Amino acid sequence: MQLNELVSANKIETEAMAALEKSILYYQGRPVGTVAAVDDSSDALNYDQVFIRDFVSSALLFLIQGRTDIVRNFLEETLKLQPKDRQLNAYKPARGLIPASFKVIVQNGQESLEADFGEHAIARVTPVDSCLWWLIVLRAYVVATQDLSFAYQPQFQEGIRLIMELCLVHRFDMYPTLLVPDGACMIDRRLGIYGHPLEIQSLFFTALRAARELLICKGNQDLVEGIDNRLPLLRAHIRHHYWIDINRLNAIYRFKGEEYGKLAVNQFNIYADSLPYYELDKWLPRSGGYLAGNVGPSQLDTRFFSLGNLMAVISDLASEEQSQAVMNLIEKRWEDLIGDMPMKICYPALEGDEYRIVTGCDPKNIPWSYHNAGSWPVLLWMLAASAAKTNRISIAQNAIEVAELRLLEDEWPEYYDGKKGRLIGKQARKYQTWTITGLLLAKQFLVNPANISLVSFDPLSFGPASRACEFDLGSVDTMLLG
Repeated sequence: MQLNELVSANKIETEAMAALEKSILYYQGRPVGTVAAVDDSSDALNYDQVFIRDFVSSALLFLIQGRTDIVRNFLEETLKLQPKDRQLNAYKPARGLIPASFKVIVQNGQESLEADFGEHAIARVTPVDSCLWWLIVLRAYVVATQDLSFAYQPQFQEGIRLIMELCLVHRFDMYPTLLVPDGACMIDRRLGIYGHPLEIQSLFFTALRAARELLICKGNQDLVEGIDNRLPLLRAHIRHHYWIDINRLNAIYRFKGEEYGKLAVNQFNIYADSLPYYELDKWLPRSGGYLAGNVGPSQLDTRFFSLGNLMAVISDLASEEQSQAVMNLIEKRWEDLIGDMPMKICYPALEGDEYRIVTGCDPKNIPWSYHNAGSWPVLLWMLAASAAKTNRISIAQNAIEVAELRLLEDEWPEYYDGKKGRLIGKQARKYQTWTITGLLLAKQFLVNPANISLVSFDPLSFGPASRACEFDLGSVDTMLLG
């Protein structure tokens, strides 16, 4: 790197860290998270709250920097907001949910935290991903600090147990995936992802692995057995039914419909006319592939969703061969997925009548904007972690260089519009915290690829051999020393 490039990079990091410091929220004198954005030019709305999914990149960055107190406080306070009692009122949050966000309120000079479980959200959608991200952050904290005793506290064991009970409950469903409504994750508006969207399945798999490491067997045997049974089924289901490459596309293209019985090849009754075969035939590189956005009855959503694919690579939900194919696809279709601002949340956009019907004419989700194929810099950290995991560092380096050209000058927008990501999002907030931390965290993964251990797993820890269940609560010291 030349001297002027080094000075520019240092300036970007200095300005980014200064903006990040302004975003830290304090509660009773303690830092408990980072607000979504610090944009003085726009109404705060709910951007002055700490969102669980938004804080993930901040948390990982703080852990790498050794600022573990912020993450610890965040985990402790959000756990207190988790409902612990069974609710008979259907309008109340279910037991085990982690809120979408929280804020500090002051009454009679006393501070308290107020949680939002979706009651105030657009369309009133309850977040499914919050409890999954929370588990991922808890596990990252334990990995960074080596403080297993923190997660082994009774209140944290109960919190993990309640989340797992919520995820593993018997359902009107016979798939190992999680059934969720539209808007239940980062895609927080109607975009046709109702059913079993990839983003939730990737987070679900990662959270199951995190819980498997953190749960003590004593008193949790049924849950541990449930996790051990679910993990291999979920992984096999996603790897087979969601995978799309040119060979798989050829197989699907020749599917027969209306097949009955256990020997049916076209198990989800996908009709050939429902898929854009000829567009995919042109777009899919011979060496590339990806996991579909959604699979269900007569449904194969062939859109590429970045978060779900990247987290599948990071968590080993995708096989090693599939992970390399995903990175090949990103590299070969750089202009489509990265463009002038990394990276597209999904591709391609819904347009025309499809946009109007699927999104309900949502003006924020117009084609190539917001969640309808807008560009989100926060995805940089997942791209960098995936690149480190697959030893494809150059992909992340090139994407970071693209982002650095504009982010500081554009004042850290939430998202970008347009097919190439050249336009600052029409309704994007400036000084968006996870835009800032997305870049800073991505650079940390390049500086030291070993940092991905915060969100990735040892292959040997998969399944019943997890060390977390070889000891009971009285053996924490043994595990710490081991």
